[in-house]
Amino acid sequence: MPQTPPKGDRIAKVIARAGVASRREAERMIELGQVSVNGVVIDRAALNVTPADKIVVNGKPLDAPEPPRLWLYHKPTGLVTTNRDEQGRTTIFDELPEDMPRVLSIGRLDLNSEGLLLLTNDGAVKRQLELPSTGWLRRYRVRVNGRVTDAMLEPLRQGIVADGETFQPMIVTLDRQKGANAWLTVGLREGKNREIRRAMDAIGVTVNRLIRISYGPFQLGQLKPGAVEELRRRVVRDQLGLDKEAMELFGLTDLDDDKPAPRSKPGTRPRASRAGKPGLSTGETMTRSGAPHKSGGAKPANNFAPGKSGPNKPGSGKSSGAKPGARRGGSLNSGPAELSTTRPSDKGKPRPRVQRRRKD
Repeated sequence: MPQTPPKGDRIAKVIARAGVASRREAERMIELGQVSVNGVVIDRAALNVTPADKIVVNGKPLDAPEPPRLWLYHKPTGLVTTNRDEQGRTTIFDELPEDMPRVLSIGRLDLNSEGLLLLTNDGAVKRQLELPSTGWLRRYRVRVNGRVTDAMLEPLRQGIVADGETFQPMIVTLDRQKGANAWLTVGLREGKNREIRRAMDAIGVTVNRLIRISYGPFQLGQLKPGAVEELRRRVVRDQLGLDKEAMELFGLTDLDDDKPAPRSKPGTRPRASRAGKPGLSTGETMTRSGAPHKSGGAKPANNFAPGKSGPNKPGSGKSSGAKPGARRGGSLNSGPAELSTTRPSDKGKPRPRVQRRRKD
């Protein structure tokens, strides 16, 4: 007879979900006797707990776990995508805003690469989005040193072997050659360690700049280096096309499915919110220039609202046929009014010229 799986989740997972520490750190805290469940100090992590259990960590009751959240982050060059670096280099987590909760990176970018990284506060979400079965296309803008022809790129499209390792076919486009450098757009689904750099070395060119511009359905757009934007839960649902099981994983089952959020128009940023951050709040979209634009709430100021002057309104001082910028007594190019060939009383009709006879 099959055994019934235990109820609840492992205690280290629950502590990590509450944002206190990672799973490994939570396990160490348990071994040090810093965690108690229902008033009893525990010393092993092989324990399942439910919401009914009272958990205390370092003398403080454990908060309820936050729902899964997802952020877009523009990683600058010179930062390591890891929690701790043995060489003491600065990590992306050192540079994130102070009010950010504990987050995990979905995938990685190496030290000298820049561009879009996805961040989440939930380990299960991280694993779900990193699965090879997800098959998300990641696109990069790549600058290489060397003269590049389309024929040189064909081995990359077919699948290349570099350093004894086989890379899956890439989508590669030669955008332009500028002096000694060429710009390429590269798309791949596999994402092995330093895959693009190693593949370019194999065809005889060297990468000197690499920018990830998209990760699956999410775009870097106008996000500035070092900036972070949180995605609204409805946007996550609409962009990912999740099944019921994944919807439950993301905590998205409580959204109103009868009224899906409108998809972003081409050239706009995904709708995003940044809790506690000035200048961007729930209900805003990012325009192509990067400036926030309200999608709801207060309407823009109306210069022709009731009680204000406007076209064909009392007190506007303008007739319906007046051209913007027209000067009284002549056109914009007519020069000073006293030299004009028309006058206001003529209502635009040409003024007859008077010929004067010379006196003998």
